[in-house]
Amino acid sequence: MITEFAPDFGAALPDGGVLLGLDLGTKTVGTATCDAGWRFATNGTVIVRSKWGKDRGKFESVIKERSVKGLVLGLPRNMDGSEGPRAQASRAYARNLDEAFGLPILLWDERWSTQAAEAAMIGQDMSRAKRAKAIDAHAAAVILQGAIDRMAGGIL
Repeated sequence: MITEFAPDFGAALPDGGVLLGLDLGTKTVGTATCDAGWRFATNGTVIVRSKWGKDRGKFESVIKERSVKGLVLGLPRNMDGSEGPRAQASRAYARNLDEAFGLPILLWDERWSTQAAEAAMIGQDMSRAKRAKAIDAHAAAVILQGAIDRMAGGIL
C-alpha cells in the first residue's frame, strides 16, 4: 500500500510500530527511525545509492534489525505543490520498496526538510564538513517526525 494520506497509513498500522523514514537523493538515501509509539524520530545512516538490488539489501538489513512496520518516504514537491521529475523518481522508488517489502508506505511532502535539518545542525555548531556527511539522515528524521506528529497528534 502506497499512500499520501497519513490517516490511511496510520490505519494500516493500528498497533503502531517502528517506522523507517527515507530522504531519497540522486546519490544517497538518508535514513531515520522512530520508536514504536511514534513519539520521536532519530536520524540513522546515509546509504550511498547503487543498483536497486544492493540498495534493497541494505534496507532489508535495517528493516529486519529494527522490526520496521512501515516506511515514510519524502516526496519532493515544488514550492507551488506541483511535481517534477524528482517526485516521479520517488514514486517509482516507492513502488520498488512496496514490491520488495510489502510494508505500508507513506509519501510525505518534504519541502523545507533539508533546510530545517541544516538549520538544526548549524544550531548545534556542527562544522560544514560534518553537516555535509549527515544532512540526508537529518532530513530523513525531519520528514519522519513530521509524519509521526501528524499521525499521533492529529495535526492537519
